[in-house]
Amino acid sequence: MRMAQLSEVSSIPVATIKLYLREGLLAPGTRTSPNQAQYGLPHLRRLKLIQALVRLGRLSLAAAGDVLDAIDSDRPLIETFGIAQRAATRVVDRDRIREADLERLAPLIEGWHVDPDGCGRYDAAAALTALQESGLNASDDWYRHYADAALAVAEADLDLVDAQEGRSAKAETVVVGTVLGDALFAGLRRAAQEHVSYIRYAGRGGAPPTAH
Repeated sequence: MRMAQLSEVSSIPVATIKLYLREGLLAPGTRTSPNQAQYGLPHLRRLKLIQALVRLGRLSLAAAGDVLDAIDSDRPLIETFGIAQRAATRVVDRDRIREADLERLAPLIEGWHVDPDGCGRYDAAAALTALQESGLNASDDWYRHYADAALAVAEADLDLVDAQEGRSAKAETVVVGTVLGDALFAGLRRAAQEHVSYIRYAGRGGAPPTAH
C-alpha cells in the first residue's frame, strides 16, 4: 500500500508517519519510483506500536526509539527490560533520595534480586518516603499488600514473555508489557477502587456508579 493508504488504514496522519520515518522509528518502504514507496503489514504493525508507546505510554520519540532499537537488537532480555523500564519511568532526582529512604524500603523488597542502582528501587523509595511524610496513617500490612501485588504482576509479566516464541516476540512483549502494562494497571486500579468503594459505601448516600 502507498503512504496515503497506510495513513487511512492506521488512522495516523501522513505527516505523523513521515515524522516517524525521519526519526528512524519506522523502516522505509520499498521504493517503486523516486517519489513513491510501498508499505506492508509489518509497517502497519510497527506504526500501531509506535503510537501506543508515544500516546498511551507517553514516551518521547527518543525514548520510543531506544525501546524499538532494543526490540530489533540481539540484546539479552534482561537488558531489554532495563531499557524499557528506564524509558517508562519518571525521572527521580537521586540526589534527594537519602540512604534512610532506601533503608525504609528494604523490608518490602527483602529477598528480591534488585539492581541497587535500578530505577524501580529509587522510585519506590521516593514514593514510600513521600507517603509516610505526608502523614498517611497506613499499617505495615498496607505496604506489604502493594509489594505482594507488584510481585504477582511481575510474575504475570514474565509468564507472558515466556509464552512467546523467538527472541523478537519476547523482546516486543517485554517492551509492550512494561510500558503499556503501567497504563493498564493504573486504569484497572482506578476501576477497582470505584468497584470496591461502591460495594462498601453505596448504601451511605450518593448515586452509585453503573455496573459494566
